[in-house]
Amino acid sequence: MTRMSAVVAALVAVSLTGCMIVDTPVMGVFGSRVRWGEFAQGDDKTTKEGKACMETLLGLFARGDASVRAAKANGGINEVLTIDHSARNFLNIVGDWCTIVRGK
Repeated sequence: MTRMSAVVAALVAVSLTGCMIVDTPVMGVFGSRVRWGEFAQGDDKTTKEGKACMETLLGLFARGDASVRAAKANGGINEVLTIDHSARNFLNIVGDWCTIVRGK
C-alpha cells in the first residue's frame, strides 16, 4: 500500500508542475482550447478546408499526423492559401493539436 501511495503522490506532483501536454500560445491552468494562424496568403475566399490532428493521453501516449500534407489530403487541396492551428487540453489528461489548411 505504501508503494502505491508513493506512486500516486509522484503522479500528482508531476501533474502539478505546470507542464502542458499540448503547447499553445495561451494556456489555461485547468485546460485550454485555442486556435491561431502561422501565416496566410492569397484571398480569403477559399472553397476547401482540410484538417489533420494528433491526440495525446496523459502526455504519455500520442498518435496521429497533424502535418500540412495530411491536412491537404483530407481536404482534397492542391494549392494551400492559409494554415491555422488549433489545440485543446483538458487537465493535462487529454489533448489534441490540429493543423487546418484552406485552399483550392
